[in-house]
Amino acid sequence: MKSTFLAALSALSLALLTGCVTAPQEPIPLNLNPKSGRLGIVMSDLPKVDIEYPGAGCLLCLAAAAGMNSTLSVHTKTLPYEDLPKVGSEIAELIKKKGEADVVLITDALKVDDLPNASTSGPGLARKDFSALKKKYGVDKLLVVQVSRLGVERTYANYFPTSEPKAIFNGAGFIVDLGTNRYDWYLPVTHIKSADGKWDEPPKFPGLTNAYFQVIEMARDSYIQPFAK
Repeated sequence: MKSTFLAALSALSLALLTGCVTAPQEPIPLNLNPKSGRLGIVMSDLPKVDIEYPGAGCLLCLAAAAGMNSTLSVHTKTLPYEDLPKVGSEIAELIKKKGEADVVLITDALKVDDLPNASTSGPGLARKDFSALKKKYGVDKLLVVQVSRLGVERTYANYFPTSEPKAIFNGAGFIVDLGTNRYDWYLPVTHIKSADGKWDEPPKFPGLTNAYFQVIEMARDSYIQPFAK
C-alpha cells in the first residue's frame, strides 16, 4: 500500500511539474504600422560575458568543470561586446529612413527581468508587464533588443565534458503593444559556433575567440535584417 501511495504521489508531482513548464514563444512576423503610434526602441542590459557548464549538475561537478577550464574562463571574461550595443540605434535609423514609424530611441538599458510578471498569460502575450513603460517613455509600442546570454558554453555529464567549448549567443527581438501587452513581433535569436580548427590554445584561445566574434556578428544580422528588407 505504501509503495502504491508513493508511486501515485510521484506521478502527481511529475504531472504538476510538467504542467508548470511554459511553452516557448513562437516567432511572430514583423508588421510595422505607421499609424499605430510612437515606437520606442531600447536595448536590454547586457549580461556579463562568461562561461557556462550545462550538465554539470552538482556543486562538486561545477567546481571540477571550473577548475578544468579556469584559463579559458579568465580569457572569456575579458571579451568585449564589440558593436552589439549599437544594434538598437542601427534599427532606429533603418526605420526612420523608410518612414515606417515614428521612432524614439531610448538610451537607458532596460532590465527586462526586473519588470513585474504579466497578470494574463497566453500565446502572443508578453510574460512580463510592459504597460508602465507607455507613460514613462511616451510611446505606444516598444521594440526591445534583448540579450540573455553571451560567452562560451561547454556541456558536461556531471564531472565529464561531453563537448568542446563553443561560443554562444541567446536573446530575442520583439515589439510589445504597451496597451495590450501583446507581441507585434517576436524573433528568438540563438547562435552557437565552434572554433574553426583547434580551440585549446591558451592563453588567448584565438580559434574560440574568433567564433565568439562571429556569433556576435550573426546575432547583429539576425536583429537588423528584418528592418533592412
